Amino acid sequence: MHKKVATNVFWQDGVVTREDRIRLLRQTGLTIWFTGLSGSGKTTLAIALEQQLLSQDKASYRLDGDNMRFGINKNLGFSAEDRRENIRRVGEVSKVLADAGIIALSSFISPYREDRDSVRALHERTGLRFLEVYVDCTLETAESRDPKGLYKKARRGEIKNFTGIDDPYEAPVNADIHLRSDHMTVAEEVMAVMTYLHQNDLLNPKSILSERSGKYDD
Repeated sequence: MHKKVATNVFWQDGVVTREDRIRLLRQTGLTIWFTGLSGSGKTTLAIALEQQLLSQDKASYRLDGDNMRFGINKNLGFSAEDRRENIRRVGEVSKVLADAGIIALSSFISPYREDRDSVRALHERTGLRFLEVYVDCTLETAESRDPKGLYKKARRGEIKNFTGIDDPYEAPVNADIHLRSDHMTVAEEVMAVMTYLHQNDLLNPKSILSERSGKYDD
């Protein structure tokens, strides 16, 4: 658990509410968190889902593990401590996007169950939706894909602390959505996620405002 170090800082509430943003954007924000081994297909799925959401006039933004390490997380390595800080920061960014009314598509190996649970709790404390999507495949399948050649380097000892080789991956116990990317096409995976979103009324701003006793103006 990270403690706040800064002193003499105070939370400043604004006038515009989350409900105001839901009405403006005609959608509600949430975080869809994709976890799985390197090469499991998390990024491929997130890219395809982003396109599908756009086709339905839903604003989303994709946060990718490698991309984040070019900027906000560029000072972090791959030790257990740095991995936890990586996920903590991404969780905070995801929460901000969701609060702003955007659907955050966060694609990260995020190997430690405790870290993913912390991100879920971070969202739930402020009444934001968080969906954990386990993009599951066998290690053998992930290694056979190896789009970046990382498994080969890890097997040769050129990369240390590589998830699935010399670092553990703690699979979700109760993921909201469990996909087998070694048995499903990307289109089938996108359909599974979209079906879940629609069946749980997560893309309908009217239902969300109704839960909050707000009024939705068509």
